[in-house]
Amino acid sequence: MHISSSRLPVTEAPAIPSVPETVRAKGGGGGFRPEIEGLRAVAVLLVAVYHVWFGRVSGGVDVFLMLTGFLITGSLVRGVEREGRVRFVAFWIRLARRLVPPVAVVLVATMAATYLWLPRPRWPDILDEVRAAALYHENWTLAGNAVDYLAREAAASPVQHFWSLSVQGQFYLLWPVLVALAAFVAVRVRMPLRMAVLTAVTAVFALSLGYSVSVTARDQAWAYFDTGARLWELALGAILALVIHRVHLPVRLRVLLGWLGLTALVSCGLLVPVSTLFPGYAALWPTLAATLVVLAGTTGSRHGADRLLTWKPLTALGKLSYPLYLWHWPVLVCYLEAADRSLATPLGGLGVLALSLSLAWLTHRLVEGGLDRFTRQNRRAPGWSLGIAAALIAPVLAASLLWSDRIEEQRAERAAAVVPENYPGAGVVAEPALLEVLPEAPVRPDPADAEQDLSWHHEQGCHVGLVSEELGVCDTGPVGAEHTLALVGASRVAHWYPAVAAAAQARGWRLVSFTKSGCQFSTDTAHRDDAVFGECQRWKENAFAELAELRPDAVLTSSTRATLHGETVHDGYLEVWEWLDELDIEVIGLRDLPRLSYQGAECVEAGPPEQCTSPVTASQAETDPATRIQLPPNVTLLDLTEHVCPGGSCDAVVGNVLVYWDHSHITATYAATLAPVMERALIGATGW
Repeated sequence: MHISSSRLPVTEAPAIPSVPETVRAKGGGGGFRPEIEGLRAVAVLLVAVYHVWFGRVSGGVDVFLMLTGFLITGSLVRGVEREGRVRFVAFWIRLARRLVPPVAVVLVATMAATYLWLPRPRWPDILDEVRAAALYHENWTLAGNAVDYLAREAAASPVQHFWSLSVQGQFYLLWPVLVALAAFVAVRVRMPLRMAVLTAVTAVFALSLGYSVSVTARDQAWAYFDTGARLWELALGAILALVIHRVHLPVRLRVLLGWLGLTALVSCGLLVPVSTLFPGYAALWPTLAATLVVLAGTTGSRHGADRLLTWKPLTALGKLSYPLYLWHWPVLVCYLEAADRSLATPLGGLGVLALSLSLAWLTHRLVEGGLDRFTRQNRRAPGWSLGIAAALIAPVLAASLLWSDRIEEQRAERAAAVVPENYPGAGVVAEPALLEVLPEAPVRPDPADAEQDLSWHHEQGCHVGLVSEELGVCDTGPVGAEHTLALVGASRVAHWYPAVAAAAQARGWRLVSFTKSGCQFSTDTAHRDDAVFGECQRWKENAFAELAELRPDAVLTSSTRATLHGETVHDGYLEVWEWLDELDIEVIGLRDLPRLSYQGAECVEAGPPEQCTSPVTASQAETDPATRIQLPPNVTLLDLTEHVCPGGSCDAVVGNVLVYWDHSHITATYAATLAPVMERALIGATGW
């Protein structure tokens, strides 16, 4: 079962401020504000419901970020007003005492669930993310994955919801320093403390919002997780905390603002595609909606939104918002894996929420409440708080590291145990008689190793990721060879490299290769996430310049583009081929391979390989579309589909070798077994 990150949303996590016992009120002294607890409950319900039943995000994370800025800033400023300084150590210890124990419990449980229920091919990435979550930099890990084409194709992680907690953790490190610097300046220039802090946080708000709008327009996938692009949401809450005591509104207006804010918040996820527009200016919708609710406050009117938000069941749920969110996502991921679904059924979703709520209640009572009472009652509370936090998180890090090391050891052991004769791969397609003598052997690469089964071309950096625009050029074979072949295109050209390199070496050709994820070798304007893919455009300009200077005898590239929506020949392909014809360069157009209806490695891991099969016609046309159009005279077409998907069926395993490692890229091991076929095809196409 595969939970694709392209089908499931980027997850949201609620913020838990460092002053949990009392949600502070307007003014300098604070006080309990039950409507904010209710607002938390509404936000976490929106997050969970949207994830479970709609497979999208709601904007709730933005509300929690704003509330974090509101509550933390108020707490820090009141502390400076009382004591004349920021107590950094006490602030961070208090946070560690509250935030780390539930995190440690959920991460340990998630690792156990990963071992029991999730496929082995996903273990290495999950363990990497567990460590990132424990150290509060999961947002940067996901930002890197968001701009990594292959990582974007991977399944949703059971800990990816920790990204917003990581943003908050980085905020907790930065904000006391900012408030302390503002307080220092206030003393030096004889400025009121709140005015100095307000000036500082307003500057952060303006700079971060401007950056957020800019980077979201350029690269929304990265911006979604970028702390700098999210900081303005926390700063907005900080501004509110510093000015709210000066805002005095009539009750009727506050009633109107409360309902307006609550309605806007609930409707945000329905009306706005949050996961593709945020965090730029579009994130003003939920943050300003929450701001209106906070401004409305407790109206005392029976018609106010606060009557709903102060309802006891809702405020009780608000107190569970932190552990509820920590639990609901891994429970959901495990349920979807077990049910082989991308979205929950009505009954299954209720089960996910019920189990998550039960675990949240237990965590709140036994972990949050129990440890908090213990450290508060103990005279050595600060030291104990820090020690307990470290003692809980250290085993998570140690266990994940040891497990990762063991995975690497097992991978090396499997590689050393391979007997080449037992793994003919594509050889059984060319010589069916091999099947009669083929012994039973474990599939290679092992499904757990498949994602790392990449070619030398990838390892040398000649295949570049989404964010790169520079050419990584691999140049092998004699410089003075009689013939030079260039391998150029996207990742589904790059996966042929082992076969092409072996053929070139056998024939004494020079092979030059450079490829880029998600970037078709075409004159068409490339797009990614509904925006112009600038890195691809610039990479193609560099590729054109390299070919114009290199003047290879032939370029091997894709001739078609096969997707689950059909197979086509881009007009931009033809224009590139015509340009190459003007340079007197031959083109060898290699038909795109079918895409699968399953994830290769995960399907084999989950059950008998015989169950893992997909028809060629799922993504390929009955006839190669490139054969039905007028081609430039320099183009020769190749179609090796039959050697990857024999008999019209794309099976997970051929000749004891795993064919596809995901749903669209063949393993380097299988590609290497295609070398004899590729050599014959290239000789036939070139006459070399």
